[in-house]
Amino acid sequence: MSEDVELKALRWRCRRGMRELDQLLERWLDRCWAASSDAERETFRRLLATEDDKLWRAFLGHERLDDDETQALVERIAAVAR
Repeated sequence: MSEDVELKALRWRCRRGMRELDQLLERWLDRCWAASSDAERETFRRLLATEDDKLWRAFLGHERLDDDETQALVERIAAVAR
């Protein structure tokens, strides 16, 4: 899959049931994806597979994700938003 096609697919997957999540995920995609390592990109793909409620609670700090890598990425995404 070409980079451009993958970015479009990821952008679509960033669209969630919550505008706040959309904005957090899309902002990270726009600002950080290009400079991310392959490992971080794979972690972002896994993060997108997380259900909205759990993901939102993780961004609010009310719940930790089971995977330490995805939890660390949530924290980095939240930092980009500030």
